[in-house]
Amino acid sequence: MTEITELQFKKDDLATRRIATREAPPIGDGEILAKVDRFAFTANNVTYGVVGERIGYWKFFPVVDAQARQAAAAPADPTAVGEAAPPAPEPAAPQTNQEWGIIPVWGFADVVQSNHPDVAVGERLYGYWPTASHVVMSPDKVKPTRLVDGAAHRAELPPVYNSYARVAGEAGYDPAMDDERMTLYPLYATSYCLYDFCKDNNWFGAKQVIIPSASSKTAIGTAYAFGDDPQAPRVIGVTSARNESAVLALKLYDDVVRYEEMEARIDAGIPTLIIDMSGSGPVVGRLHRHLGDNMRYTSNVGITHYDAGGMGDGFIKDRSAMFFAPGHIQKRASDWGPGVFERKAFEFWRQAAFRSRNWLTIKTGAGANAVEAAVEEVYKGETPANVGWVVGF
Repeated sequence: MTEITELQFKKDDLATRRIATREAPPIGDGEILAKVDRFAFTANNVTYGVVGERIGYWKFFPVVDAQARQAAAAPADPTAVGEAAPPAPEPAAPQTNQEWGIIPVWGFADVVQSNHPDVAVGERLYGYWPTASHVVMSPDKVKPTRLVDGAAHRAELPPVYNSYARVAGEAGYDPAMDDERMTLYPLYATSYCLYDFCKDNNWFGAKQVIIPSASSKTAIGTAYAFGDDPQAPRVIGVTSARNESAVLALKLYDDVVRYEEMEARIDAGIPTLIIDMSGSGPVVGRLHRHLGDNMRYTSNVGITHYDAGGMGDGFIKDRSAMFFAPGHIQKRASDWGPGVFERKAFEFWRQAAFRSRNWLTIKTGAGANAVEAAVEEVYKGETPANVGWVVGF
């Protein structure tokens, strides 16, 4: 019997985590068991946990309650002496644990068991996985290059997260890019979404763009996209003193400003778009107070400073909104037809990933201890801006 190892997070306190093991359930007709090979863990994954209840990230890979599993498997209690035994009841559906959850990650997995006629053992998939060693899937809409996990509990979740690449069928698949794909593709896909969203809205009338947490990888990807468009507004990166030299070395931003210098160095007389990667209420509140009516729109994206969240004094709620990349992708599917946006985003990621090799270092590790260490470092904000973690059980 295969054993599944999971890293579980207390939903209301991500600093509290535990390693749990359980036996993999037998796979049914049409199901597969995938062994998660490697995955990236970045501040983006911390964001999944922070907003997990609001946006639904905890629903992808729910923790099955151990007691419920035992109850579902236990035989019915014997009846009183002399009475006929009733028919055995159907096994109870396992109940999900509401206190603990599993954060989704992006990476690669290999099919180790299959009861699906179109998915073979040994096939390699790229996509959205649990922080775990294995997962049971129900492949649906199987095509040469993609399949969808049709598990019932995922049916109402955003399609972009339920779709998996069958890498053997991809034209030009390069395994040498696997680490960058795990680390950067989810982030740079969001970067491209942000760029396209802002362009589609005529930059919200802004003449300058401010990106707090400019050292974050999603911010860097956004700066690549804006910088490649001569019609885009100028971009100002806001960062800490610790990361200032690394951000300047990228030579991506038209200007780089420290947090403590924002009011002194950012021109409040220019119509401004804020793409906030920090999630820091105090920082965004300061910018809103400083810019006033010239703050045309704020797209709240990441929560790298999740401990400083909240709106903060001066926050202009009616011109701010949380950015949800899957929603924009679905809009573009309607505008352009299925798959067109994904192809554009994938090509952007590929080119940007090559450029990122100039500054990005990938750290790797294997085993539960390595996974826990990487998660702890990222959670505490101790991973340098030029480093990405790729780990696996």
